[in-house]
Amino acid sequence: MKIAIDAMGGDFAPKAVLEGVSLVLPELAKDVELVLYGDEAAIKSGLKELNITDARVKTFATSEVIGFDEQPTLAIRKKKDSSMVRAIEAVANGEADCVLSAGSTGALLTGATLIIKRLKGVKRPALATVLPTLDGCALLLDCGANTDCKSDYLVQFAIMGSAYMKSVFGLKEPRVGLLNNGAEEEKGNELTKETHGLLKTAPVRFTGNCEARDVLSGEFDVVVCDGFDGNIVLKGTEGTAILMMSLLKQGMMKNLRTKIGALLCKPAFKQLKKKLDYTEYGGAPLLGVNGGVIKAHGSSNGKAFRSAILQGVKLIDSNVTALLGAEIAAMGVEE
Repeated sequence: MKIAIDAMGGDFAPKAVLEGVSLVLPELAKDVELVLYGDEAAIKSGLKELNITDARVKTFATSEVIGFDEQPTLAIRKKKDSSMVRAIEAVANGEADCVLSAGSTGALLTGATLIIKRLKGVKRPALATVLPTLDGCALLLDCGANTDCKSDYLVQFAIMGSAYMKSVFGLKEPRVGLLNNGAEEEKGNELTKETHGLLKTAPVRFTGNCEARDVLSGEFDVVVCDGFDGNIVLKGTEGTAILMMSLLKQGMMKNLRTKIGALLCKPAFKQLKKKLDYTEYGGAPLLGVNGGVIKAHGSSNGKAFRSAILQGVKLIDSNVTALLGAEIAAMGVEE
């Protein structure tokens, strides 16, 4: 197994990437190789600083980096020797099983679609994010790849999301919900109304509309939406989690009595913090392309990269790409 890592992608690259590699190495099987693409001098200097000498870590020298402010398609086509493009090409050429990057989301999506290409029958790939729920987790897709969608795109997202939860999380019949502004069937706009009708006959366990407040309730295993709404839900959830933890901290530090109470509740608060910490969940897999692709958060630290690498391993081990292809092929969809 080989994972191609864009070592220059992210706000704190390559340092955070290498810290993630250092953290994850003890947890990886002996046959897992990590190939770091980017400025070879900077990468080797960082590896030396962290005392990483493991033979499973390789480097691949590149001369360019794609920035967050660059036009995605133009950057992918012009910067052929960028760390991101070379890492994507490794998957397309069969030299790696999965690519991981915390760089430009648009560039990664464009590169994966143009170079790795879509699975046969897939109309649009979708970014999927794992979110914590009361009793486990839920998969939200699309969370940023497609701001404008058609109803048949959303149906495919439901099928791919369901297949992912079956393959990666072992769920037998994932419950699929359609993000909407009300639980009733007649609620929503033209897109959600049309999609609702199609999902009722789709090969998934569709359990109805999902209001935003129910995304984290545990009632749904897969929540389907367009990338515009999904990204708003994702960012809103992140912001709420940060606010909640900040308010708890303020309240606990208010006076001596609250500090004593906080000390007694420390194990519970620690568990809550871990549940709400995005660095525990890795990145967002891009479902619908012919290979493994993981998009890590741009502000990922070492801990987040560790989680993203482990997510890549799980993605490969579960053979989810083949399952997605089979599920879409069974629909007999024409591209």
